[in-house]
Amino acid sequence: MSSRQILYNPIVKEKYSPDERSLLGWIVIFAFVLLNLACYFASASMVRLIFPVTSFIVAIFLYLRHPVLYLGFTWWIWFLSAFLTRLVDLRAGWDITRQMLIAPYLVTFVTFGTTFRYLPSASRQGGLPFVLALVGVFYGLLVGLVYNGPVPVARSLLDWLSPVLFGFHLFMCWRDYPAYRDNLQRTFLWCALITGAYGVFQFVVAPEWDRFWLIESKMNTSSGEPVPFGMRVWSTMHSVGPFGAVMQAALLLLFTARQGPLNFPASAVGYLSFLLTQARTNWGGWLLGVVMIFGSVKAQIQMRLITIILAMALCVVPLATIEPISSVVAGRLESFSNLEQDGSFKDRSGSYDRNLSVALSNVFGNGFGNTWKVDEKTGQIVVFVIDSGILDIFFTLGWVGGLPYLGGLILMIFTVCKYNEARFDSFVSAARAIGISSCSQLIIGSGMLSIAGMVLWGFFGMTMAAHKYYQHQEMSAAQYEIPPQYQRPDLSAPSGKA
Repeated sequence: MSSRQILYNPIVKEKYSPDERSLLGWIVIFAFVLLNLACYFASASMVRLIFPVTSFIVAIFLYLRHPVLYLGFTWWIWFLSAFLTRLVDLRAGWDITRQMLIAPYLVTFVTFGTTFRYLPSASRQGGLPFVLALVGVFYGLLVGLVYNGPVPVARSLLDWLSPVLFGFHLFMCWRDYPAYRDNLQRTFLWCALITGAYGVFQFVVAPEWDRFWLIESKMNTSSGEPVPFGMRVWSTMHSVGPFGAVMQAALLLLFTARQGPLNFPASAVGYLSFLLTQARTNWGGWLLGVVMIFGSVKAQIQMRLITIILAMALCVVPLATIEPISSVVAGRLESFSNLEQDGSFKDRSGSYDRNLSVALSNVFGNGFGNTWKVDEKTGQIVVFVIDSGILDIFFTLGWVGGLPYLGGLILMIFTVCKYNEARFDSFVSAARAIGISSCSQLIIGSGMLSIAGMVLWGFFGMTMAAHKYYQHQEMSAAQYEIPPQYQRPDLSAPSGKA
C-alpha cells in the first residue's frame, strides 16, 4: 500500500490509514503466535482451548481495526488449523471432540457484524444472491432444531453459514477492492508455496503426526495408507477435498498475480502437490477455470497467460516424471479412460441411484444436523458423507429451503457472467472462474460447505465487489468529467501493496 492510501472500514464506518495500524496489527498476530507456541511446549492440551479463544479475539480486533489484515488472518487460520491440531494430538493424545477445529469458524463468524449491519439494504446494493442463500440457511436451522439434536445442528450451521457470511462481507467491502484483491493474491501465493511444499514433504516422508491423524480418524480408506509414498496429499488441511479446493483456487490465481521471484517455486510445488492429491474433481475444476479465464480476457493477457503456462509446465513436468510420483499420477489419469471400472465412480453413481429420488421427493428437508450424529458410546460427532452437494442441499433444506439457496447460487452465476470488468482486470476473470468452477463440482461433492464453501462464496463476493467498485469509479469519473481514456486503466496485474 502507498503510505498515502486511506481505506474505509465499513463496519465502524470510518476511514483509516493502513500504514498507521499495520504495526499494531502485526504485533497482535505475533503475540498470538508466541502465546500458542508457549502453551504448546508447556502443556499441549492447553492449546485446544487457548487457540480457538485467542483466534477469535485477534479476529475481532483486526476486523474492527484493520479489515484487510483480518482477511489474510482468516484464510491462514483455515489453512493451518487442522495441521496444528495434528501436532497437538500427537503430543497430548487424540481428542474426539476436535475442539481446535472450531477456530476457523469462530474467526469467520466475526463477519456476522457485517451481515447484521448491511443485510436490510443488501438487495438494493446488489446482494440479493446472498440474501436468498441466507434464507435457505435460516430455514435449514429451523427445521434442524425441530428434528435433530442441538449439537449436530450447531455443527452443520457452522459449515453452511460461515461461507455465506464471509462472501457477503467481502462484497460489502467493495470500496477498497484493490487492497483486498492484492491481499488475497498475496495470501494465496504464499499458500501455494507453503502448503504445496509441505504437501510434497508429506507424500515423501509421511510425518508421524500425519500418520497418527490418518489412523485415528479412520480416513485411510479415502486418503491412502500411513506410509511414505502411500498417502493422497492433503497437506496442512484435514482431508484431500479441502486441500484440493484451496490449491485449485491458488493455482488459478497465480495466472493473474504480478510476476515475482516466488511465483515459479510456488507453482512448482503447488502443481506437484495438486497432482498428488489424486483429486480428479479438482483437476477438472482447474481445467474449467483455465478455459474460463482464457475466454474472458483480452488477447494481450491471453498471450501472457500462455507464456506463464509454458514456463510452469517446464518446472512441473520434469518433477512429475520422477518415480514413484509418476506412477501415482499416471494411474489416476488413466482412470479417466475407464471410469466404468473405477471404484470411486461406481460408488458415486450408486449413491445417486439410491438417493436422487429420495432427495427430490423431500419437500421440507431434514434440516441441519441430519448428516451429523453423536455416537452414544464415544460422544464423538460422526458424519455421514453424501457424495453430492446437490443431494445434500435437498436432503438438508428440501425444496422449501433448497430453492432459495440454489436460486442464490444460480442468480450469482448469471450476474457475474454479465460483468465485463474481466476484460481489463484479470483478477476478476480468475475470481469468477474459481467461483463458477467450484459450483460445477457440487454435482460430485458438498463444495458449498466449510473451506470449500469459503472459496466458492468468497471469490463470488470478490467478483461482485470488483463490479461495484468499477461502477462507482465510472460514476465518479462521469461526475467530474474525466476523459474516457482515464476512466479504466489496465489493471490486468495488481499494483501496489496491500
